Amino acid sequence: MPSAAQDAERQIPGEGTEEPSARSAEELIAEFDEERPARRLGGPLARVIGAVALGVSVYVLYAVFVPVQVLPYRMSFLAAVLPLTFLCYRARVRPRRRRPRRTGGATAGSAEAAAAPAKGHDNPGIIDWILAGLSLVVCAYPLVGFDDFIRRTFEPTVLDVAMGAGCLLLVLEATRRTVGAILPAICLAFLAYAYYGGYLPVDWSLGHRGYDIDRIIAHLYMGTEGLFGVPLDVAATYIVLFAIYGAVLEYSGAGAFFVNIAFAAFRRSSAAAGRTVTLAGFLLGTVSGSGTATAVSLGSVAWPVLRRAGYPRESGGGILAAAGIGAILSPPTLGAAAFIIAEYLKVSYLTVLLYATVPTILYYLGIILAIEIDARRLGTREVDLETPSAWRLLARFGYHFSSLIAIVVFMALGLSPFRAVVYATVLAFLLSFLDREHRLGPRRTARALSAGTLSVLPVAATTAAAGVIVGVVTLTGLGLKGSRIIVDLAGGNLVLTTVVAAVAVLILGLAVPVTASFIIAAVIIGPALQTLGVPPEATYMFIFYYAVLSEVTPPTALAAVAASAITGGDAIKTMMMAWKYTLPAFLVPFAFVLVPGGRALLGQAPPPQVLVALAVSAVAVAALAAATGGWMIRRAGVPERVLCAGAALVLLYLEPIPVVIGLALLAVALGVHLALRRPPDRRALA
Repeated sequence: MPSAAQDAERQIPGEGTEEPSARSAEELIAEFDEERPARRLGGPLARVIGAVALGVSVYVLYAVFVPVQVLPYRMSFLAAVLPLTFLCYRARVRPRRRRPRRTGGATAGSAEAAAAPAKGHDNPGIIDWILAGLSLVVCAYPLVGFDDFIRRTFEPTVLDVAMGAGCLLLVLEATRRTVGAILPAICLAFLAYAYYGGYLPVDWSLGHRGYDIDRIIAHLYMGTEGLFGVPLDVAATYIVLFAIYGAVLEYSGAGAFFVNIAFAAFRRSSAAAGRTVTLAGFLLGTVSGSGTATAVSLGSVAWPVLRRAGYPRESGGGILAAAGIGAILSPPTLGAAAFIIAEYLKVSYLTVLLYATVPTILYYLGIILAIEIDARRLGTREVDLETPSAWRLLARFGYHFSSLIAIVVFMALGLSPFRAVVYATVLAFLLSFLDREHRLGPRRTARALSAGTLSVLPVAATTAAAGVIVGVVTLTGLGLKGSRIIVDLAGGNLVLTTVVAAVAVLILGLAVPVTASFIIAAVIIGPALQTLGVPPEATYMFIFYYAVLSEVTPPTALAAVAASAITGGDAIKTMMMAWKYTLPAFLVPFAFVLVPGGRALLGQAPPPQVLVALAVSAVAVAALAAATGGWMIRRAGVPERVLCAGAALVLLYLEPIPVVIGLALLAVALGVHLALRRPPDRRALA
């Protein structure tokens, strides 16, 4: 299927003479994005799997209007998607090919090698079929005589335990195939704790009464606290519905329009290329739902423009990575973990969108200011692109924004998020007929619906595996035990506890996907913050932001590594540039937790107070951009940068006296900057 980036690439004039990327967007997504099916299926099997995935999408949409009992629905959903996972993902990860060295501007000999895997099909083998069949059996088993099955929860039969153990192992194997071995290893460690923790003295910090295999399996398989818990429920409701919506939106041509409108919006400025990437990343992320996929899809189109504007490879890659992850931090769709926040807090998804509004504004303000500074510091230039005017694009294709706006409007009118996104999907479907090239006829609609289900397979496996961790935590009381240990290590100090929490989430995010790292941190680290008086919404939003930011945090930084693969830049330097662009997002969440007025940044205050907090934080972000970018009116030296950094930190305290001190420091920094006359930067004059 053509991706949004490929459609956009065909529709952006003036780029035909540009050097193509060494590898296509789809190949890079396959290598770096953990949310894309790894196999290239073909022949009748591809049609059969597409038909099954289509059936799952229809079932999910049906369940919105004809509610199914919660637990049977979760079980039936996993019974449908787990077999598909074994058929769509390889048992072993192919070794990553070494990136060819660039000669001149092109990558020598890489086009043929990169294209080779795409030519053949990679259909599953006999073992994959056996595992798919077994997964269907173990997930559907509870549905046969469901009432009797539930009544046996505290006295499971041998067959119940055997089926539960099989389901557990198959979920862990599906998780290993989709997101790697680290998350299953963590799950096994938690299972070992549930069993062997009984041998520890109960009065120890981590000791508990102990549980045998039957009790552990029954808890994880025969109730709503394990494999079929809240994380899987979120995947089977919110996430799959938004994935279907995103697929319909992409197939209707919205992805291409979002990229084109971004390119048309900023034409005549030295910073236009960087602004374009940022806007396009925000818009395209509503379709892809993945930070890495957004960075790669956008990069295949935008990197030639960034290069023509004069951006070094590392700076260009940093912008791509920052724009990519910004999409999953931003309304109206956010990332998958945001849906889990709504479930944990028992609030509407619209409320979570409200929590994210001010931080999103500050995030993009930080990126835009950093881009403006880099445009002057690096001496970038405007790029002339032969694109239609933004007004013409809006007049012809602006209807693509309608469904995005409709989601928020429907929820504001009191509709559930499920119905709101279904109605928005129907709206996107109907509007597709305004574009002859992308109208959703029967075949194209079927492909979009099946693509929506297939895109959620890794998330379903991940959330089911994360349910194992949640189940062990609830069974053993590990959440309270772990929170006490964290608080004790920090000496009961909220600042140190918050720093420890941030580092822990970042480290966890280096090893497991965003959704899984959020769930694990929410049940282990979240209680530590709440024990010290942090409100639940601030706790979960803090963890959410740091889970997402792990995608640009060295030494792994998946989004930055993927962006560096496109630009050919040094991966570590690209990570550091991405870190510089996203720095406000690392600091602002501390205000949620540590600052008395931090709740205003989450919209939890009267509107005037929210506006004041936004204004003060915007000044803090500007000061931080000056400190990291080394530019104010002209190139800034160490004294001004230190003063600006201090001003930013003090301003984020959001209290009257600190705000006055912060503004005074900023005024001193400006005075020093004007007093110290430095020679102009030659690159800025180029």
